Amino acid sequence: MASLFSQFDSDRIVAAIGAAEKKTSGEIRVHVTRRIPKDLEEGALRRFHLLGMTKTAERNGVLLYIAPRARQFRILGDVAIHEKCGLDFWKDVASAMEASFRKGELTEGVVKGVERVGEVLARHFPRRSRDRNELPDRIDQD
Repeated sequence: MASLFSQFDSDRIVAAIGAAEKKTSGEIRVHVTRRIPKDLEEGALRRFHLLGMTKTAERNGVLLYIAPRARQFRILGDVAIHEKCGLDFWKDVASAMEASFRKGELTEGVVKGVERVGEVLARHFPRRSRDRNELPDRIDQD
């Protein structure tokens, strides 16, 4: 199991989150599960709520939920970002991530997802001087 997580370069992912969030009031979280979820969508939604993603001031949090053992992932956005971007945006992010994942480049896939989400968050929710980091910039695991 440890080797699974060693495939992720945590420092690089956390740096990508920090860089993306410097340009936006949005919040990006990454969760990696050791489990093979019975219902990936339900697991991602549960983690979205547990991480406080719905409690951001502008309701613009995004979670990248990754289940490497199941070879699956989900991207969830809170209501404000989803309203602004729609389904095509989520498909675009997923496609970029999946291309790297298929090559076994797990870190690269996550970083691409974070960067793409950050670009769109910055466009719709630009950072203002009074913004603060509402959620930790780290990889959450279970």
